[in-house]
Amino acid sequence: MKFDSRTSLLNFLLLFLLCGTISAQNILRGEIKDVDSGEPLISATVLIKGTSEGAVTDFDGKFQLNTAQKFPITLLASYVGYKEKEVIISAPGQFTTIQLEADVVSIAAIEVEGRRLSEKQTQSPITMETMDNIAIKETPAVSFYDGLGSLKEVDLTAASLGFKIINTRGFNSTSPVRSLQIIDGVDNQSPGLNFSLGNFLGASELDVNRVNLIVGASSAYYGPNAFNGVISMETKSPFLHKGLSAMVKGGERSLVEAGFRYASAIKDKNGLERLAFKLNFFYFQANDWPAENYTPVYDTDSGLNNPGGLDAVNIYGDEYLPSNDFTGSFAVPGLGIIHRKGYREIDLVDYDSKNLKAGAALHYRLQPAKNYQSPELILATNYSTGTTVYQGDNRFSLRDIQFFQHRIELKKNDTYFLRFYATHEDAGKSFDPYFTAIKLQEQSKTNNQWRSDYLGFWQINMVPRLRKLEGFPSPLNYLGRPAEYAAAANAFFAQPLVQDSLTLWHSLTQTAAGLANPIDGTKEYFEAGTERFQQVFNDITSRISFSEGGTRFYDRSALVHGQGEYAFNDLVRSGAISDLDLRVGGNFRMYFPDSKGSILLDTFGRNINTYEYGVYGGGTLELNTRLRLSGTVRLDKNQNFDFLFSPAASMVYTPNLEETYRLSFSSAIRNPTLTDQYLFYNVGRAILIGNLNGFNDLITIESLEQYLKTLNPGVLEYFNVAPIQPEKVKTLEAGIRRTLFDKLYADATYYFSFYTDFIGYNLGVVGSFDRITGLPIDVQAYRVAANARDKVTTQGFSWA
Repeated sequence: MKFDSRTSLLNFLLLFLLCGTISAQNILRGEIKDVDSGEPLISATVLIKGTSEGAVTDFDGKFQLNTAQKFPITLLASYVGYKEKEVIISAPGQFTTIQLEADVVSIAAIEVEGRRLSEKQTQSPITMETMDNIAIKETPAVSFYDGLGSLKEVDLTAASLGFKIINTRGFNSTSPVRSLQIIDGVDNQSPGLNFSLGNFLGASELDVNRVNLIVGASSAYYGPNAFNGVISMETKSPFLHKGLSAMVKGGERSLVEAGFRYASAIKDKNGLERLAFKLNFFYFQANDWPAENYTPVYDTDSGLNNPGGLDAVNIYGDEYLPSNDFTGSFAVPGLGIIHRKGYREIDLVDYDSKNLKAGAALHYRLQPAKNYQSPELILATNYSTGTTVYQGDNRFSLRDIQFFQHRIELKKNDTYFLRFYATHEDAGKSFDPYFTAIKLQEQSKTNNQWRSDYLGFWQINMVPRLRKLEGFPSPLNYLGRPAEYAAAANAFFAQPLVQDSLTLWHSLTQTAAGLANPIDGTKEYFEAGTERFQQVFNDITSRISFSEGGTRFYDRSALVHGQGEYAFNDLVRSGAISDLDLRVGGNFRMYFPDSKGSILLDTFGRNINTYEYGVYGGGTLELNTRLRLSGTVRLDKNQNFDFLFSPAASMVYTPNLEETYRLSFSSAIRNPTLTDQYLFYNVGRAILIGNLNGFNDLITIESLEQYLKTLNPGVLEYFNVAPIQPEKVKTLEAGIRRTLFDKLYADATYYFSFYTDFIGYNLGVVGSFDRITGLPIDVQAYRVAANARDKVTTQGFSWA
């Protein structure tokens, strides 16, 4: 399937053309305040009585309403927890202050007041945290997305300034494949990676109305991959939130955030708002934190004091190679372990982090007289592009990546929806800095050529100097006594003066090994910052990693999704049954991977398009307005795996409005991602490989290490990895929600989860050995996607 990115531009142009002239209107301005405290009421509603025209107050409690109605005009002001109030406006140009009284009802000495927490939240059977419009505006974090990190059972990871990752209950990862992130019901995952890139393709802060964060296994409610939780964002309706809003933020490291939102509604001939639209624009830029950790990689043999160099965390191409280890060699004393110079990440990566997001939406009410309950047709498009750094199995430089998302939806609030959307991406100029460093070095010399030049220079120039040093232990004086020689050599080389000499001599040898060799035609080391370096760097990063021998990622993957749902509300309301609601739905999704072999095994015309679908149904029964019983069942099928069943059930007891007790059982499944199934990517130390069909005859790392010491084939241990399967989790959860002292809201939760077929990986080696010497001829390490053999359990307690 092919997608044309010009579609987004056409959508934007069409929306601007639709913003035609509107007849002259009267402007009503005012503010809504609490009558007792005088505090402004944020997100209060103002309606013109007898019409669907209205507005919502801003952060300062102010509103503005455009209308063609004739004066006098009656306004109806309302706010949760306050009494409605009518105000008559007799002439234009007035600024009206409306003061609302708290709506307090006293019954049998029990006082009930309006609260920020809705009944739906307090009586939810699952753990749910909410950041509403007010909290979004008041968060002290840089953005609302950063503010989510302060919610209960949320772990926020900053992979870079422009890339924040949210993980909920379970296991933390910079690739959050076990969490689902949706915006207005639309999954905003990357089609190729199968997880969301933070808020990179998310909603602008100005357009976010509410964020609900559902913690724990939720597949029965939200489908596959809602494994550890769901981040559900709801954007503002252009019918309710009209006008122009803008923001500008600034900070250290040249951080700038700016955006605007404009929304308006157009009336039909009957004076009813039928068509509304909104436009969003957001821009972010900052100088990202550079990666400058030059200490040794954990658990490596070469330390900071090794004269021959080390494997530094943020230098690439300097990794340890067994063939470069001359520890204890009689022929080349003092050489020890040598490392290539490599390249620093700061010389390879663009730290100018940027993100631009633009969106547009048309909302059309089929029956505008019904206002909120009118069936509504929505056409929406979103575009995102930018540059940032991503930390995964390697460090990746994401440059000029692009995402496109288009949606068409027909819905009636609280009754039904039919939604179709498509997401496609373009990796742009993204590349792997690690492999870029390796290929830069190979452009000058291969590892074998560099080792030969280093070894030759050391033997000719440095060994004679070393042997002239006082106290140098000659091997001839220790014939037949290798242990004594090793002890004498170690004592000699540990002397500070000898160490200083070795450091200087290795530095000279490193420089010499980096020079061009006219004998074998090798080139001089490409020094970062020079023109010749830049030319080779641009060439390597412009070619696709698999098919063209470069390091650039090619990813133009896409997905299309269709989903429908219908709710049968208030089926029974009689006797002890306060309410009975039923809900049924289904979805279908198709993935279209396209990486040209740079990430996935879609080479040589191999078709790895994958589909999945599911159906679900459930209901809620409320008894005597106090006990609520819920149950949901869901059946899912992925093209490559069997049908999977994920049920859920809960009981919520609310003896009074101040306290709620809940007990629930939930389950979730996670289909293996495209990378779990089809990945083929070389990260240097190993090849990462998907495992749809299984992998046989791997050698364990431990037995290979034993073999290299003994050359005894009998110590080699072989094993097979079974084909990857979906992972599953079942969770039992109990909780109490209670209001204390009329001011403090407490929420305590305990959960216990059982994981089966947990997806991870196995490490192993495939190799061949010389029949005569037994030495390895060709050895390659693999990291193979695999399911855990044992069940994994987790439990936890949280309160807020």
